[in-house]
Amino acid sequence: MTSKETKRKPDNKETDNQSPESFLVLHNDNVHSFDYVISVLMEVCGHSFEQASQCTMITHYKGSCDIKKGVYKTLKPIKEALNQRELKATID
Repeated sequence: MTSKETKRKPDNKETDNQSPESFLVLHNDNVHSFDYVISVLMEVCGHSFEQASQCTMITHYKGSCDIKKGVYKTLKPIKEALNQRELKATID
């Protein structure tokens, strides 16, 4: 390798076709039953029964739980579907 040939470090900057990953967060509301929240997570997020149960328990005891990771554009319709079913969810 000559002095003119140098390795370029990859940029850490985001490009137009890449978006930063975000988290869809479910918040505890002390209103809905465990069974209701589990069924909604299975229906809307595609969680298995076990995964939905764990997310529900974590949300209940910790106050919130990351239920899905992805790009904002993908998470937004899921968040809206959860909100329509009266569950409080945010994208962080």
